Amino acid sequence: MDQEINVLALVKGTERFVFLFDDESRSETLKMLARYASNPDLSFTWYDAAVLSQKIRQEPASMEVAARANADAKR
Repeated sequence: MDQEINVLALVKGTERFVFLFDDESRSETLKMLARYASNPDLSFTWYDAAVLSQKIRQEPASMEVAARANADAKR
């Protein structure tokens, strides 16, 4: 299994919001954050969605840097 799964979690009091996604489902995960934020039955806010979406968007770049550093270390 070569496919990597990203994990993003938010803890708010007793509530836990955990998102698992791969690179192909990144955009769907961003949409899910918006659906959660617009749901009045959840304590998940638009601020929460903004912070987590920023982390989702940053992830590919940080993973690429880590992969390059790992490859350089093996040389």
